Amino acid sequence: MNQSGGTSTIVAVAFDLDGLMVNTEELYTEVGGVLLARRGKQVTRELLDNMMGRQSSAALQVMIDWHHLDDSVEQLQQETDEIFSGLLEERLAPMPGLLPLLDKIEKRDIPKAVTTSSRRYFVDRVLELVGIADRFQFFLTAEDIVNGKPSPEIYQKAAQQFEIEPAVLLVLEDSEIGCRAAMSAGAYTVAVPGIHSQNHNFSGVQLVATSLADPAIDRALNLS
Repeated sequence: MNQSGGTSTIVAVAFDLDGLMVNTEELYTEVGGVLLARRGKQVTRELLDNMMGRQSSAALQVMIDWHHLDDSVEQLQQETDEIFSGLLEERLAPMPGLLPLLDKIEKRDIPKAVTTSSRRYFVDRVLELVGIADRFQFFLTAEDIVNGKPSPEIYQKAAQQFEIEPAVLLVLEDSEIGCRAAMSAGAYTVAVPGIHSQNHNFSGVQLVATSLADPAIDRALNLS
């Protein structure tokens, strides 16, 4: 693990959403299993790794190509939304360390944003259910970008909206694709692997944290 020390230059923070802030990657795995089981196929770790971090339409296209499905992206998206809706109400939860980290960042008056490949309506619903929708300066979602991760576009736009250089933006990501996007933008990139992304390649990031509760994140943000 890269135990980078604190830096006085970080002035804003960007949070990925799925798998980093909330346990939706776990739920997506379940949804993907249901979708494919209905078609006599199986979800695998390799398939999930190739889908993770991408915009929903791109991820579903990966699934279609992987299993040579006859469905369209639109058909799978509708089915996904229907299955996912019930799971969110019952199983959505913040990831360990999220709420204390938000508290500490706010005590230091460091602005923060959500930067995700998910669609805006989904982001609004998830953050409302967790009770943190009003704790961010802005959201950037699938509708706000042309090129999804691993393109740096979303983090370039985040830096522009914060009116800062990417180098002083700290990005928290749980996937290889997300980290590649942040690194390509020139941001200070922190990988926070979950169970779903422990086998990803995070080479080149400034820090690999064990969770959002890792004291190394506090040091990088000068919170402690």
